[in-house]
Amino acid sequence: MRTNYHTHTTRCQHATGSDEEFVVSAIKGGYQELGFSDHTPWKYGTNYVSYIRMTPEELPEYVESLRSLREKYKNQISIKIGLECEYFPEYLHWLKEVIKEYRLDYIIFGNHFFHTDEKFPYFGRYTDTLDMLELYEESAIEGMEYGLFAYLAHPDLFMRSYPEFDRHCKLISRHICRAAARFKLPLEYNIGYEDYNEANGITNIPHPEFWKIAANEGCTAIIGVDAHNNQYLETPVYYDRARQKLTELGMKIVDKIPFLTEK
Repeated sequence: MRTNYHTHTTRCQHATGSDEEFVVSAIKGGYQELGFSDHTPWKYGTNYVSYIRMTPEELPEYVESLRSLREKYKNQISIKIGLECEYFPEYLHWLKEVIKEYRLDYIIFGNHFFHTDEKFPYFGRYTDTLDMLELYEESAIEGMEYGLFAYLAHPDLFMRSYPEFDRHCKLISRHICRAAARFKLPLEYNIGYEDYNEANGITNIPHPEFWKIAANEGCTAIIGVDAHNNQYLETPVYYDRARQKLTELGMKIVDKIPFLTEK
């Protein structure tokens, strides 16, 4: 099957395309199942306002819109409703209530910030020191151990800003991959930056050295489009290339995830 469980919407304030356009593009791209996992809102204990996620007040409309599309296109594609969430210990109780109230299908783990974005910077832009690298490792492993998430999205996110894949990167990558294998949690081979990488002649994520370690540690991979533009779903070239690379590494690839509604 061709599936994608990492799909955003305009509610996160940095995506392009209507909800329905994402669905239509996924059908054009040959996907059998499309999961929406926009950046979760958080009910902060402070007056902090995030500009990379929907607000809690937008969540009901998000779910309602996707349920309507799931019914409209039920004979063409399977649609699942989830969220991409960080490991924020202080707010996980609220998140669990949201999952229950809206009967969400799944949650993916996007390790973007250490414990809260109210106080800590974005790992994908500011992981340029060993201290930040170690915080990334710590929160990644804590979040995987928590047991709520279907998989760890872009596990090599730190390489978007860390200057080179040095011995420190090797060490934290090995720790993250061993934890993922131990918890039987897939790692996402994220193809959302492939067009940017290709246009600029760079390689940050997916980072080849990270994925060699993941293969050596016996990890399982899942391909994620991380679609912030509906047209990402219409071009199969990066998806097919990802499958080929993972196969060459000898990694097990899954295209389905367990859903919370099935437990």
